[in-house]
Amino acid sequence: LAQAGTAGCGCEPRERAGKKQEGSMTARYKKSRHLRGQISNGRGRIGKHRKHPGGCGNSGGQHHHRINFDKYHPGYFGKVGMRNFHLIKHGKVIPAVNIDKLWSLVSEQTRQYYKEKTDKAPVIDVMKAGYMKVTGKGVLPEQAVIVKARYFTKEAEVKIKEAGGVCVLCA
Repeated sequence: LAQAGTAGCGCEPRERAGKKQEGSMTARYKKSRHLRGQISNGRGRIGKHRKHPGGCGNSGGQHHHRINFDKYHPGYFGKVGMRNFHLIKHGKVIPAVNIDKLWSLVSEQTRQYYKEKTDKAPVIDVMKAGYMKVTGKGVLPEQAVIVKARYFTKEAEVKIKEAGGVCVLCA
């Protein structure tokens, strides 16, 4: 529990250590030194300097501070749209890999092995590597390859076929 009188109002006392705090002002130049002896310290006799006269924080947004909230923060209150119970945030995430990174999903030995054996083609399953989509940035070496993925862009499909490869869709 916080101490009485200081609960969440942002008026916690500063730390008092042996050396001066970074950014703190020299005491003798403070306004409070200049105002010593003046009864109400420049705050006026009538209104009085009370703790939180308008309420702490964002209080009164729909009441006594309504004009400010409506003017500077329109749409702060209320709701918009439909509620989605059981929202699955990762449902629309589709990790993608470019075709210039395709060969990095298999070892260099595999690439060399299939470079010599042109009657066979390696199968690169991008789903096993954690990707779903193959996109068409970069160049693919002129080497046949079978690429398995859930999605292909048109550009990727064209480049894979030009290299003598095949695109296999898998759910």
